[in-house]
Amino acid sequence: MVDMRRDIVATDLRPDTASGARLLHRAFAAPVAGRKTRARAPLRLGLAGGGTDLSPYCDEFGGNVLNCTIGVYAHAVVEERFDWCVSFSANDIEAVDEAMPLPELPLDGGLALHRGVYNRIFREFCGGRPLAVSVHTAVDAPPGSGLGSSSALVVALVKAYAEFLSLPLGDYDIARLAYVIERVDLGMAGGRQDQYAAAFGGFNFIEFLPGDRVIVNPLRVHHAHSREFEGSLLVCHTGRSRISSQIIEQQTRGLTRHAEDALAAMHQIKQEAVDMKLCLLRGDIRGMARVLGSSWEAKKRTAEGVSNTEIERIYGMAMEAGAWAGKISGAGGGGFLMLLAPHERRPAIARRLLAEGLSLLPCSLTSTGAESWVAPA
Repeated sequence: MVDMRRDIVATDLRPDTASGARLLHRAFAAPVAGRKTRARAPLRLGLAGGGTDLSPYCDEFGGNVLNCTIGVYAHAVVEERFDWCVSFSANDIEAVDEAMPLPELPLDGGLALHRGVYNRIFREFCGGRPLAVSVHTAVDAPPGSGLGSSSALVVALVKAYAEFLSLPLGDYDIARLAYVIERVDLGMAGGRQDQYAAAFGGFNFIEFLPGDRVIVNPLRVHHAHSREFEGSLLVCHTGRSRISSQIIEQQTRGLTRHAEDALAAMHQIKQEAVDMKLCLLRGDIRGMARVLGSSWEAKKRTAEGVSNTEIERIYGMAMEAGAWAGKISGAGGGGFLMLLAPHERRPAIARRLLAEGLSLLPCSLTSTGAESWVAPA
C-alpha cells in the first residue's frame, strides 16, 4: 500500500443522484495543499513491424517492432480539489465528464480512457479509496491519427497520477499498466507497441515474446544518422481519421485462422523490422525507404481496409513528386501517411501535397519518453 499521507477529516452522507440511494463517503485531507502534477508522453511513428505486436501473432511467433517518438504529445494534469467530486476534461475535443468519486466509476458513459485510468490507479494503489481530483488532458494530434495517440494519452495519465501519488513506477511499469487499462480493463482492440514507445521515447526496437514478455531495446543512433532521417521525413494527414479496431479485428481473424497470405505477410513484416533497424544504425536512409515500401505492400495483405483509393491517390502523388516510399502509420485506413524522400525533393513534395488541401504535421524526433513534474503553486 502506498502511503498517501492522508488523514480522515470528515464523514458525510450524500445522495446518489442516479439511484436516490445514500452513499457513505469518507473525505480525506489533501497531501499537499493545491497539489497539481503535469505529465506528457510523446506520440510515435511506426517505422516497421507494426501488427506483429498483436495477439495471437506475437503469442505464437513473437513480434518485432521498430518505432521512434516525435515532438507531438499527449498532455495530462491531475489536480486535487476540495469539494466531493471528480472531474475529467479532454480539452482538445471539448468534452467534460463529472462524477462522484466512487471506488469504481462506470465505464459505459463519460470519458472512458480517463475513467479507466482512475479506476485502475485507485484500485491497485489506493486500496479502492476514491479521491476527489480534477483531471485535464489534451493531445496535439487529432483522434484516429495512427500515431498511437490514445495509448500516449493513457501513458501520460498514468504518469501524472504516479507523480501525484509518489508511486515508484518505472518505464516498464508505466507501459504495462497503460496496456492493461486499454486492452484488458476497457477491452479496446490493439497491439502493444504504442504504450512502450510513449513510456520510453526515442528510437526503440521492441521484442514482443510469447508469455506476454516485452523487451525494449533503445537504439543508440548516431546523431548524423538521426538528423539525416529526420531531414528525409514528411508526415501528411490523409484528410480522414480511421477506426483502427475494425482493421485490427480483421487482422486478428486472419491470424487466428492461420490464413496463409496474412500469416506470410506478417512474417515478412517482422523480418523487415530487423532489416530497417540495421539500415537505421548504418545511416542508410535510402535502404530504410526500400524496406518501408516493401513493408507497406505486405501490410496491405494483412487485412482489407488498410489502404483505399484516396490513400493510394495521395501516395502516388507523393511518389510522382519525388518521394522514395511511404506507409500509413498505425493500423491503416486513414490518419497520417509517413514518407521518406531526398532532402532536396521535400519542398516540392510538400508544395504538391499542400496544393491538394492536405496538411503536413511539423514534427521533430525526440529522445525522451513520458515525463512528469509538480506544477508550481
